[in-house]
Amino acid sequence: MDSPLLPEGVKRCSLGLFLLWLLPWLAILAWGGLAAGLCLIKGLNQTNMSNIFAFALWIVFDLGVIALGAGAFFTGFLTYVIGRKELKNIINAAVIIGFICYSGATAMLGIDIGQPIRGWFIFWHANIHSMLVEVSFCITCYLGVLIVEFIPLILENRKLDKVKELHILGHNLHHVMGVIAATGTFLSFFHQGSLGGMFGVLYGRPFAAREGFYIWPWTFFLFILSAIAAGPCFTILCTKLTEKLSRKKLVPDDAYKLLAKISGWMLSIYMVLKIADTLGWIYGVAPNAGLKFMDFYREGPYGVWMVVVEIFICGIIPAIILMSPKVREQQGWLVFACLLNCTGVILNRFVFIIVTLAVPVMPFDRFWSYLPTWQEWGVAAAVIGYGFVVFSLAYRYLPVFPKETEFNPVTE
Repeated sequence: MDSPLLPEGVKRCSLGLFLLWLLPWLAILAWGGLAAGLCLIKGLNQTNMSNIFAFALWIVFDLGVIALGAGAFFTGFLTYVIGRKELKNIINAAVIIGFICYSGATAMLGIDIGQPIRGWFIFWHANIHSMLVEVSFCITCYLGVLIVEFIPLILENRKLDKVKELHILGHNLHHVMGVIAATGTFLSFFHQGSLGGMFGVLYGRPFAAREGFYIWPWTFFLFILSAIAAGPCFTILCTKLTEKLSRKKLVPDDAYKLLAKISGWMLSIYMVLKIADTLGWIYGVAPNAGLKFMDFYREGPYGVWMVVVEIFICGIIPAIILMSPKVREQQGWLVFACLLNCTGVILNRFVFIIVTLAVPVMPFDRFWSYLPTWQEWGVAAAVIGYGFVVFSLAYRYLPVFPKETEFNPVTE
């Protein structure tokens, strides 16, 4: 029987089966809720953060999902500002993924600051010399932009669309989506860059410190490029997984091809600049600090292998695949390249956040390593569970994919 809550002309599984699908993700959310509650009640002593590791697993995961969520602003920019109409068949999914990533990241930050009740200090008592203040402001504002972009899709639910006022609101929001997308692009551009710029100006940490252009270290631009390269790939992965689980074709091939092509170009440009930046660091920043390249890797678990994996395996290889039309058009190779690309950007964030703090800055210091507590894993995993729940609900009850009914006509 056709439910009035489901999109018109689509087929969905039974409610019982759907609830069974949500069960494990809700269990992960409950685990994360318990971990978050302990951190909020007992404090950050529930983690292994210390005077050495002021940043930990949360910030790695936080910066990782923010980079992967960049597919929302970049796809929105290409769709509404540049005018690539073929991406309208995947833009809804990109917005939902971006909303999940940014709302999840904001929730993790609320736990990470230790006293979320004072989170408003960031805005009211802002330290104007802090990059983190600018990052917090832009992330929060961009989350608001994503909510505004998400609302028209929610209002397209068959039940809500029957309410005249809601129908008019959704229709009017569609008309200003170009302005909203441009605003989101502006906000995302600067907070992605400032996340990298923060590490580049750590002159007391030669592992992360970089030279740059005017007031911006090279990491400012590298973080923007890496997010733009990885975000569309994450959107492709999530959409492909939805097609696999639903056993339906949901997005036309031309949308995948365009996103993969653009991601390949962005990743290739990023890798050229990343290699140049790494060589400049090896032969410029490190010697100026009285160090050699291997001084950063002589001990501890974070060896040279991380450089090889990040640049060659998770950088050059997916760039070659995505830049080759005949190869990227094969689904297996496309998914493989997207996985490598997304893994590479997460590894990059891990290197800057954890390894930067693990490498000693004084001759008498030792190399450190970081082992997260179960509470940290719980909070991080909760974002994954939350993502599956939100995207599953959106796919079931909202017309996320405009071409679904065309590709999968319902026959009685």
